[in-house]
Order: sequence, then C-alpha cells, then structure tokens
Amino acid sequence: MLSKLITYRSLRIQIIMLIICIIGMLYSNNSLKAQAIQFSQFYAAPMYLAPSFAGSTDGSRIILNYRNQWPQLPGTFQTFAFSVDHYFHDYRSGVGFQVFRDQAGSGNLATTNAGVLYSYNFRANRHWTLRPGVHFLYSQRSIDYNRLIFGDQLDLDNDGLPNSSSRASISLDSRQYFDASASIIAYRGNLWIGTTVDHLMRPDQSMTSQASHIPLKFSAFGGYRIMLNQPLAGVGRETISIAYLYKNQGPFNQLDLGAYWTKEPISIGFLYRGVPVFDNDAVNSFFNRDAVVLMAAIRTNDVRIGYSYDFTISNLLGSTGGSHEISIIYEFNQGRPQKVYEAIPCPTCANPLMN
Repeated sequence: MLSKLITYRSLRIQIIMLIICIIGMLYSNNSLKAQAIQFSQFYAAPMYLAPSFAGSTDGSRIILNYRNQWPQLPGTFQTFAFSVDHYFHDYRSGVGFQVFRDQAGSGNLATTNAGVLYSYNFRANRHWTLRPGVHFLYSQRSIDYNRLIFGDQLDLDNDGLPNSSSRASISLDSRQYFDASASIIAYRGNLWIGTTVDHLMRPDQSMTSQASHIPLKFSAFGGYRIMLNQPLAGVGRETISIAYLYKNQGPFNQLDLGAYWTKEPISIGFLYRGVPVFDNDAVNSFFNRDAVVLMAAIRTNDVRIGYSYDFTISNLLGSTGGSHEISIIYEFNQGRPQKVYEAIPCPTCANPLMN
C-alpha cells in the first residue's frame, strides 16, 4: 500500500511539473530572432517533434520527410529530414540519429544539423508510462552571399544588370554551434501528452559580429485515439484520432489541431493551424491564423506513405501556392519479445494518419 501511495504521489508531481512547463510556455517573454521550422505531419517527423519518440516502435525504423513551403514565392522554403532509430528492449531505451536541412530564400539561407537522440521508457504506475528523452546536435548555418541583392543595386544599369553594391565588403561567415533538446511523454491506454524544450544551449546563430541567440522553443502535444472496432480476419482496424501541437517561441504562438479517420490501410485527416481567439499584440496585432491542412496516407505492410497540402488562410492568401509535404516511414525488425512492451498510443508513434 505504501509503495502504491509513493508511486501515485510521484506521478502527481510529474504531471504537475508538466502542467507548469506548459503554462510557462504561454507566458514566455523571450525575444524571437529566428523562424522555427515546422512539419504539418508532425507525428510523421517524431524525433524532430520530441527526442522521447526515439525508439518508439517495437524495433527499427527509417523516416524520410520533405516539405516545400510557399512554392509560388521566390526562394521557396524547402526542408529535408532523415532519421533512423531502434528500441533496445533489454535496456528499455530508444536510440536515434537524425540529419536535418532547411533551405530558405533567394540567398539559400541554409541550416543543417545532425544529432543523436536517446529515450528511456518506464512505468510510473500500473496505468501511466513515462518516456523522457534528450537530443544533442551539431548545427551549421550558411548563406550564398553572391545571390544576395542589396537596396543600392535596384537601380539597374543600361545593360540590364544590377549595379555593384556598396555593401560588398560585408562579411557573412558560416556559423557552427552545438545545441540540445529535452522532452517527456506520459501515456496510458489511448491517451498521450508530452512537452519539449528546444535550444537549451541558446546558441549564437549570427553570421556577423552581432550576436543573435536562438530563444527557447516550447512545445506541448498530445492526443486521444478512439477505437471504432477491433481488427478481425479480413477487417482492418478503424479509428478516429484527435491530436494537437502547441508551440511558443518568444512572442509567437501557434496551435495545430487536427482530426484523423483511419480504416486500414487508408487514412485521411484535417488540421487547422493558428491561434484565432487571441490577438497577438507582439506580432503587429493581427490574428494568428496560418493554414488549413488536408492529409492522406496509405500503409502497405511495413511502409507508410503520407502526403499533406497546406491551404494558406493568412494575409498571404493567394500568393504562396500553399505547401506540399511528403513522409515515408519504413519499419523493420519488428516483433515483441517475451517481455511485453507497451508502445506510445499515438498511431505507430509516427503519424495519426498512419494508424
């Protein structure tokens, strides 16, 4: 009895700490100095979302992600990610490796990072399982200086070429730095919640002599899966999943809220991105509404392929061409040993579309 009471109190303390962390996100006052990269299929890029997802299947996994954001604008934003992870049952641990590259703007402003992830899986009591995780990474920021056009070049010569710039002597050096993230996930049955803190080292990302430290980024995510039937011979499982992701970095807040219907092997989903209720005074006093997202996915044996399209609904409506995103997940060496392993209930620990 005493042991159960201690475990119960320990769980309450950890949940309270999680709530405090989420509240802290809502009132963070850090000044934003960089745009955070995002995926609409955030559970299809699980280790980018939270290092706690490392090793969150019952074996090995390879994930490829690609996002093309606003293709109608010059210098479209493109993001590539590759990750591989594995769960070690004997050590109740997940280990992963992730490579990530984001390229934006006509000057090819690029961020490339590579890092290792670790998570540990343990039961807080007979109902709840906790999964803390950490991510250590090395990052490089660079820009193609020769593709930049400054204001004093806009008056064209007779030959139709831009003038030479008085700013040609500006030095923009590539920047390298180390960074870290930490997260925790709590789950039971068909319910899961989690939180992540990124940029724990507050690295200086400036490519000039003027410092520009990346502010902390806070994320809170979770969801609930409703089972509509149980899989039988010849009948695929049918579910509805509700999932959310809230992010805060400096004065910027963003909420992704979606619903997904799955009848194996097909899934479709709808997601809204924005915070339409609150007027964000810190960002030019406009309502933070970004996009609505349509998603579809198909599963064939161990391979899952997902596609999503973002319809822009902000002030850029009609100018961006939306956003395209593709995810491919390959799971292998799957199989439960004699010791029962309880997986995170978010569908396949990858994408609610891939239930």
